[in-house]
Amino acid sequence: MHRAFARPALVAGLALTLAGCGINSIPTAEEEVKARWADVQNDYQRRADLIPNLVATVKAAGAQEKDILTEVTQARASANQVKVSGEQLTDPRAVANFERAQNAVTLSLQRLQEAYPELKSQGNYTTLMSQLEGTENRINIARRDYNQAVQAYNTRIRTFPDAVGARIFYGAKPITPFQATTPGAETAPTVNFGNAS
Repeated sequence: MHRAFARPALVAGLALTLAGCGINSIPTAEEEVKARWADVQNDYQRRADLIPNLVATVKAAGAQEKDILTEVTQARASANQVKVSGEQLTDPRAVANFERAQNAVTLSLQRLQEAYPELKSQGNYTTLMSQLEGTENRINIARRDYNQAVQAYNTRIRTFPDAVGARIFYGAKPITPFQATTPGAETAPTVNFGNAS
């Protein structure tokens, strides 16, 4: 009779021990990070999808400063080539390369906006630039949410009791957050897409 209770108690005790060691919380936190990374990628893709329409609108208005249009197109193409999967989020160089490529797109869009002040009065240009500005805001929010998920995950895999399960069962490594990769990036640039007064 005593043995009949010992086995279920042992199993229950083992289950509680494993549950307290992050057996479920580590994969849950990792999936949250990957979901937030997907949000970041979606917003960058939205921006990349808007750029051809913007370039076409500018070309239609007048083919001046073709080098800037070429720069925007090339920056977009380069950024679309740099991919980072959820498994690569532990590689700081992969994340930094991704961020560098995306920063090149942002800078080329800023140059385009500065080069074409006469286009601000055209409806299509204003609408596209407004959509791009909104997308830049979405990117900032998605990056913040990603960094918060990374912080929660990295804290979880480094603190007791989850650190035990993170190392033993998953071999968990810290995930790389977004950081400023461009010199001077800690100071936000002034960006005016034509709708500020």
